[in-house]
Amino acid sequence: MTTPAVRCAGLRHAFGDTVAVDGVDLEIPAGQVFGLLGPNGAGKTTTIRMITTLLPVRTGTVEVFGLDVTRRKMAVRRLIGYVPQQLSADGSLSGRENVSLFARLFDVPRRERAEQVRIALGAVGLLDDADRTAATYSGGMIRRLELAQALVSSPRLLILDEPTIGLDPVARSGVWERIGQVRAETGMTVLVTTHYMEEAEQYCEQVALMHRGRVRALGSPADLRAQLGPGSTLDDVFRAVTGDAFDDTDKGGMRGVRAARRTARRLG
Repeated sequence: MTTPAVRCAGLRHAFGDTVAVDGVDLEIPAGQVFGLLGPNGAGKTTTIRMITTLLPVRTGTVEVFGLDVTRRKMAVRRLIGYVPQQLSADGSLSGRENVSLFARLFDVPRRERAEQVRIALGAVGLLDDADRTAATYSGGMIRRLELAQALVSSPRLLILDEPTIGLDPVARSGVWERIGQVRAETGMTVLVTTHYMEEAEQYCEQVALMHRGRVRALGSPADLRAQLGPGSTLDDVFRAVTGDAFDDTDKGGMRGVRAARRTARRLG
């Protein structure tokens, strides 16, 4: 049996009296593009920060390729590339210098760093602009630079928190094209959060929808759409899952949307 890329069990995290993650059970198969979706405040980024060892796991467990993130923190970090939601590139450094800095942070062996930096920049199409300062890059180029920073250590798991937020459609497609090329060459697993449902539909093999700290729906985009009936979109699923009422006993949620659609069809 193949070890999953990520396994979370009973994961919980609170900031004071505010519970951000409330009993998350999640398994991400190795090699997949997996989407973690939900509204702001759903607990996505907190979950990711625990997976990446940036927040301590106080309740529950998280494993990355079978390694416990609490007991094997440094070993886990060597398996992960992370592009946070906030911009992380230094505008005063060149593209090459930015990626070189991350190569040192991720402990890429010194004798391999220059070549690994070149490969990472080439993978995202920035070799020709590598020696320009990042301050002169467009938004799409900055996001690709941050992708190169995450790829320089040849991660088995790439974690992307809103990687295309604020980008125009062409730049967004360019970022995903680069991710697809690297995946085809390496077979790495990708965990991504995004508010663009069409993006999740096009690129994710499975998605988990979070609301109020819990996973409320899990499956392929096609399977989740099918639960709502013909003509449904992932946007419809998102609205159903993140409504105030999600339980089957409520008038809202997935069941409520299905009932509304059946009524609409009867009424023509």
